[in-house]
Amino acid sequence: MKLLPVLLSVSLSLLLAYYVYIPLPDAIQEPWKLMMLDAGFRTTMHLAYLMDWLGFDHYIRSIRRSTEGFEGMMKGKGGSDADAGVVPGVKISDITFDGVPVRVYEPPAGGEGHLRRGLMYYHGGGWALGSGKKGSYDTINRMLSDELNAVVVSVEYRLYPEVHFPEPYLDCLTAAKHFLSKEVLARYAIDPERVAVAGDSAGGNLAAAVSQEISTDDSTSIKFSVQALVYPVLQALDFNTPSYLQNQYIPILFRTVMVQFWLQYLGVDLSLLPELMTNNHSSVQHSNITPELRGRVDWTVLLPPKHKKSYKPVVVGKGSKGTIKELPGLLDVRASPLLAGPEVLAKCPRAYVLTCEYDVLRDDGLMYARRLQEAGVTVTSHHYEDGFHGCFSFIAWPLDFDVGRRAVRGFIDWLKNNL
Repeated sequence: MKLLPVLLSVSLSLLLAYYVYIPLPDAIQEPWKLMMLDAGFRTTMHLAYLMDWLGFDHYIRSIRRSTEGFEGMMKGKGGSDADAGVVPGVKISDITFDGVPVRVYEPPAGGEGHLRRGLMYYHGGGWALGSGKKGSYDTINRMLSDELNAVVVSVEYRLYPEVHFPEPYLDCLTAAKHFLSKEVLARYAIDPERVAVAGDSAGGNLAAAVSQEISTDDSTSIKFSVQALVYPVLQALDFNTPSYLQNQYIPILFRTVMVQFWLQYLGVDLSLLPELMTNNHSSVQHSNITPELRGRVDWTVLLPPKHKKSYKPVVVGKGSKGTIKELPGLLDVRASPLLAGPEVLAKCPRAYVLTCEYDVLRDDGLMYARRLQEAGVTVTSHHYEDGFHGCFSFIAWPLDFDVGRRAVRGFIDWLKNNL
């Protein structure tokens, strides 16, 4: 009988190891930490789906509540703000910009009489999760405010399931126009020639889209001077790019999850997921997807051989009829900034584009950097060979990764030199 507890213990340990373990590329450092993080996220999602199925609440809201616990952990060791790089002297104000909730970070007092930098930041989270007020976003924005002597505005745009496209974009655009007004810049003593827009993942999508709109809007006299995009999601025509296929099972953003985020954002039924996974939604038979439009996302031309590898384009000759009509925002550049024409890109401010090798969104960022450069925009590309999606947010114990700390440091240093 004494053997039974041992067998149970060994069996449970094996089951746990089987659940946690996923094969990861050798280049990814701290693999077991990433596996544990991924296991926690997967468990959260499974429980959220169960709560939804039982009728308690929408699964996204359940995930939000659960992730608040993760965000609460992401301070310095022992919970110290100082250990996380947070500067107590940064002034925090939760207000609204033309009706849109924002959090404003003002640097510590000093240097009176000198104009400061300005930066608007849109957080990531698949247009459904996250908040600029919590976890690593709050930490990074405090660091940006202090180290850049900048007024940082983090936008709390509305999220799915409460809203879908174009509402999050419109919230971000409204807040941006308010921020760029002469009166607001003067109130915060911001140099109108040194204002940036930035964001990561879905926030990078919003930053790119807002930057394009502001750049081409003749009614907006003050423009962003810099756009800084961290592994941005930029197109929904091709979910079979090399990075989508290479990294489809790499945490923390699986290919199926990203496609689901797109469906949610565009406000369509999740049953269309198989259509998008196989590129049926962008088949050749859709005449409104012109050859010129396809060329704007043609990775066979826009990616270097290093990233094309031996992958072949997935082009469907005859897909499902009516799919385009069910995806009204599919070809809208406000949702897919990579689809913008060269005349729009040419007016955009100089750009910083951060990409990670082990990220389904890698090729979106690389293609956008290439298209901006071809349009005459000065672009700095920072590619992390050991990076994975989300690493930018993992900078504080116990969810800290060396590549995340390096990515944030590179981001801040570039802004110091270019804003």
